Amino acid sequence: MTDQTRTALDDLPGDLLMWVLIISELLVFGAGLIVFLSARITDPTGFAEAQNALDRTAAATNTIILLTSGFFAALALNLRQSRRRGGARVSLVCAALLGAAFLWIKGAEFASKAAQGIVWDTHPFFNFYFLLTGFHAAHVAAGVILLLLVAWRDHVGNIEDATAFWHMVDLIWVLLFPVVYLLQ
Repeated sequence: MTDQTRTALDDLPGDLLMWVLIISELLVFGAGLIVFLSARITDPTGFAEAQNALDRTAAATNTIILLTSGFFAALALNLRQSRRRGGARVSLVCAALLGAAFLWIKGAEFASKAAQGIVWDTHPFFNFYFLLTGFHAAHVAAGVILLLLVAWRDHVGNIEDATAFWHMVDLIWVLLFPVVYLLQ
C-alpha cells in the first residue's frame, strides 16, 4: 500500500475489530451516562443525597489505580516493540494486578453498600450506580484476563489490542468517576 492510498484506519494500532468493539462499548456507556444525567434532572436533591452515601476516597483510589495500570499497559507495548519481552510481560502482569486491586476495592464498596441496606432499588441513583459501575467492573475483569492472556502470548499485535481495550476501560472510568461520584 502506498502512502497515497493509506487511510486513518490503516494507522490505528491493533486490529480494526477491536476498535469496533471499543467504539461500541463507548457508545453503550455514553448512552448510560446520558440516561443517568437525564434522570438526575428529575430529582437533583434525591440524587445528591444518595450520592453522598458513596465512598469517594475508594473511587479516587481506584482512579489512581486504573491510570497507573494504563501506564503499565502502555509501557508493556513500548517494551515489546523494543524487543524486551520479559519487561513487557512483567508490565502486563502489573497492569492486570492493578486491575485486580480495582476489582477488590469495588467489591468492598459494593459489599459496604449492601451492609448498609443500600441495593439497586433503594433509589434510582443506586440503580444507575450499580448498573454503570458494575458493568464497568465486568469490563475490568475481562481486561484483567485479556492482559494476562497477552502476557502469555505476547505478540506486538496482541499487546496493541489489549492495551487499546485497557485504555478504553480507563477512559470509561475517568468519565464515570466524576459523573457518578462528584458531580452534583
